[in-house]
Amino acid sequence: MNRTHTAVDLFAGAGGLTTGLLAAGYAVIGAVELDPVACITYKMNNPKVKLWECDVKKVSGPALLRDSRISPGNLDLLAACPPCQSYSTMRTRNGRRRPRDADKGLILDVLRLVRSMQPRSVMIENVPALARTHNFRKFCAGLRACGYRLRYDVLNVADYGVAQNRRRLILLASKSGTPEFAARSRKRKTVRAAIGRLPAPVRSADPLHHHGSKHSDRINRVISMIPANGGSRSALPIESQLPCHQRSDGYKDVYGRMAWDKPAPTITGGCINPSKGRFLHPTQDRAISLREAALLQSFPRDYRFPLEHGRYKVALMIGNALPPEFIRRHALALRSLPIGIGSRTETIARRGRDRGA
Repeated sequence: MNRTHTAVDLFAGAGGLTTGLLAAGYAVIGAVELDPVACITYKMNNPKVKLWECDVKKVSGPALLRDSRISPGNLDLLAACPPCQSYSTMRTRNGRRRPRDADKGLILDVLRLVRSMQPRSVMIENVPALARTHNFRKFCAGLRACGYRLRYDVLNVADYGVAQNRRRLILLASKSGTPEFAARSRKRKTVRAAIGRLPAPVRSADPLHHHGSKHSDRINRVISMIPANGGSRSALPIESQLPCHQRSDGYKDVYGRMAWDKPAPTITGGCINPSKGRFLHPTQDRAISLREAALLQSFPRDYRFPLEHGRYKVALMIGNALPPEFIRRHALALRSLPIGIGSRTETIARRGRDRGA
């Protein structure tokens, strides 16, 4: 555990995965990201990490290793979270619309890089539905053929120190033995623990917290009537509800408040818009701020996001990010494996695929 462990982050986004790896003691020596604003954000927070600003499909394993000054087989961890929009039920109206196929093959690009780089371990994080796909099964078979023992499951990040309910598929693979997931927390972190000590936005010098939402007088009036600490718009009399809510009996979390002493709902790219989910502050008459969203994702308090491209671009990056604390705990579990050849028996947990989501 005292040796410096090296890692490369594919699909780095705003840096959630890298932040978790750094907190677990990894030296992140390289990252790949295509989105220009995500690249700006990543470099703001990780200026010493070599960032390839390009499509993963155009990257070769030998080039990544050469530029990182590391030889095949000596990289400790290749970690990746391929874009998940094609598999997300939220993006597909709960499965009723055919998803886009553009990013469905990216998991196989990760396999291509694993084969050429031969890292000692691999970490994959994604939406639960990925586990039910042919490409994921092909990916797992490819890892096994390369000599990796692996374990995957669908886990709730709320069980691992993140103040948010968010079910994610995570896969750990290693050539040094069968990996184990981190131990679950005995107690879940709450919204209060994550953001309860922040000042009101009007008293904050933090632009990510001070920069609040603006609504019409009618929307503000509706928000003010929603009961504090977990209240829902369904508690309002019918005449006080918005016309669109009167016509629809679904989407009950829209214009709902978070509860102080529970984890937050899943933080999405619409997390600062109360019309997108249960994103109202528990007691203040407003949506959560960008800083609050980042803290609920477990980003450090001083993590930087550029506002030059608009608040909603930042919200999208935060909502798409991997919760760093979730990554930190499982990365530590990978680090605990010895360097070298593990047991001959391969154990694979398929509960993630069986449970689905």
